[in-house]
Amino acid sequence: MLTIPSPQPTIAPDLRQRLEMAYQDHALQSYPAGQTIPLPHDQILVVCRGVVLLSTSYTTGEEALLGLAGPGTPLGLSLTRVDPYHAFALSAVDLMSLSRLDIERSPVLGQDLFRGLSRRLEQSEMMLALMGQRRVEDRLRQFLLLLKEDFSQPVEGGHRLTIRLTHQHLASALGTTRVTVTRITGQLRDQGWLQVDHTRHFVLSPQAV
Repeated sequence: MLTIPSPQPTIAPDLRQRLEMAYQDHALQSYPAGQTIPLPHDQILVVCRGVVLLSTSYTTGEEALLGLAGPGTPLGLSLTRVDPYHAFALSAVDLMSLSRLDIERSPVLGQDLFRGLSRRLEQSEMMLALMGQRRVEDRLRQFLLLLKEDFSQPVEGGHRLTIRLTHQHLASALGTTRVTVTRITGQLRDQGWLQVDHTRHFVLSPQAV
């Protein structure tokens, strides 16, 4: 059983320093894992630490995962046309709230946030692309490999995802059922493609390429 602790993803030191120096009067907003994050209409939130899960819901009550926002990523109602739009603290998170005027006054900060927004766009496009896979197993494999790129650390036996997604989260992301995800993850474990450590984090084996 692997016992590597999970680090909390943190914003790049140079960007965090620029934020703190430029906006000393802007206190960080902290949320514990599992808490819903309120999204003001007139502010842009920047993730400084942790990971935020973004989702929407349908009239049927079903949820759809839209993406994951890590350190350096801006998010907010003004950056989307999806309605409803929810933000959920997947881990303990620190956020800084900025107005559009704050960002317009700092071209360097704007460039930093543009990179974070570009990465979210790439993630969204890759998620759309994998939904074209007919087999749910292929979708799940590709989604876990996508997470490995941004949210993993090398450990003995492969790469450990530093975020913990439930089978329901995965089902919502892949357009399938929790029961199906549970069955397929069991198959992938039997094949040696992934492991689950003592904290229920996925560890992708070296063969997961």
